[in-house]
Amino acid sequence: MTTTATYTVKGMTCGHCVSSVKEEVGEVPGVTAVEVDLATGLLAVASESPVDPARIVAAVEEAGYEVARRP
Repeated sequence: MTTTATYTVKGMTCGHCVSSVKEEVGEVPGVTAVEVDLATGLLAVASESPVDPARIVAAVEEAGYEVARRP
């Protein structure tokens, strides 16, 4: 069963921003897919089992952005 968690990312302004976030979050163990919507800042993370939100937040911060909230 696939689990999907969503987050709102602040500070992304271009396609490179999206790529950076996707790359960092995609490296989190257990993550199977990452979708980022530049217009809304929505980050959707798919995984086989729930991933600790702190790991996702840390990956977004590593990419240079901030998680505003979890919807």
